[in-house]
Amino acid sequence: MPRSPSPSPPLDDPHLQRSTKRRVSYFYDPDVGGFAYPYQHPMKPHRMRMAHALIGAYGMLGQMQVVRPKRADELQLTRFHTDEYIEFLKSITAENYMEWTANKKFCQTDDCPPWDGLFDFATLTAGSSISAAHSLVTGHSDIAIAWAGGLHHAKRAEASGFCYVNDIVLGILELLRAHARVLYVDIDIHHGDGVEEAFYTTDRVMTCSFHKFGDFFPGTGTVGDVGKGRGKGYAVNVPLRDGLSDEKFVETFKSVIGRVMEWYRPGAVVLQGGADSLAGDKLGVFNLSMNGHAACAAYMRGFNVPLLMVGGGGYTVKNVSRTWTYETAVAIGCTDQISPDLPDNEYLEWFGPRYKLEVLCNNQEDYNTTEYVEGIKQKIWENMRDLPHAPSAGVSELQEGRRTWRGDDWEEEDSDMDDLDKRISRAPFSLIIKYHISDG
Repeated sequence: MPRSPSPSPPLDDPHLQRSTKRRVSYFYDPDVGGFAYPYQHPMKPHRMRMAHALIGAYGMLGQMQVVRPKRADELQLTRFHTDEYIEFLKSITAENYMEWTANKKFCQTDDCPPWDGLFDFATLTAGSSISAAHSLVTGHSDIAIAWAGGLHHAKRAEASGFCYVNDIVLGILELLRAHARVLYVDIDIHHGDGVEEAFYTTDRVMTCSFHKFGDFFPGTGTVGDVGKGRGKGYAVNVPLRDGLSDEKFVETFKSVIGRVMEWYRPGAVVLQGGADSLAGDKLGVFNLSMNGHAACAAYMRGFNVPLLMVGGGGYTVKNVSRTWTYETAVAIGCTDQISPDLPDNEYLEWFGPRYKLEVLCNNQEDYNTTEYVEGIKQKIWENMRDLPHAPSAGVSELQEGRRTWRGDDWEEEDSDMDDLDKRISRAPFSLIIKYHISDG
């Protein structure tokens, strides 16, 4: 028998400040649900259209600024990805499948097949996260939501884990224009390897991933993976076991993130809300309810720091759409106005037989013992123990001068930011992170 639904996130937590209003911007392109990975592929972009329909049916669109994002252009994509890789993505269609599979340079596995519309989809997802991040940078939003984003496995020149372009890295680069430090938090069941790898050698971005570890894709993210060089200590990994329950997860999340927020003091936070950590996911092995998953969004909202919320994994589409709908309500601060009975909408038949806004946990055993979780946390505290508080340059330092890559070194540059972006896109990525600065 399934367990009773988990309670809503506790409202007496001082971090939540639930009654405080936030200016929320919601980035959605109606074309997103029309894209389709190859037949029987588990990734279904249609889930974003279902979530949007539910969000609208609950009347939440009128409580946010709704924005159709600009699609990313090639110049924006090459702020992280190589020119050669982006050119290759542009050339791939379902018809030249053999060229894709033969070229292992850009895709090592079979989980990212070519399909018609792939590049357009990549520009849409990347554009959603960049536009959402820009709304935070310019002060137009306190919270920006881009459920189409969250594709955290893509590397600089490699597709991986259903992800072709890493919109999260691109969004973080946008945030680094105005913020000395950005915290990335990942609650997808899979390790956020692409984002961690991108920022592994810098203290400007701290990555924190809660994920299943063991015989599970991508096989990275041990508690000992902490960063390298200047970034040593700025990668936090919380490897977890099968059957993770609400109680263990929420307590661990608040314990780790509470300490990270107090110590790192980021200027902005990116929360990747991959929904494959929910109970009953087709590719997942955790046992989180909708409320347990949403407690993370509620907790991050309470810090009153600019917050970018993106999507990610999630392969039981009705549960993904339910959860992202509820987490949209969390962002707005209107969960008390949300009925557990689903309102009429064009996809209502997908949610039978109960027609409820819920994802229930089940009777799966939780292998995350108290001893195991406490041991992981102690290792994390040890990794952080000798690090300085609030590292790296302050905003005033970042605004003192612009720097441009001249082939083998950086020089001061007073030209406009658009010209700077063109040259930065050709620089070694470790240096892009170090000197990707604000307009000043």
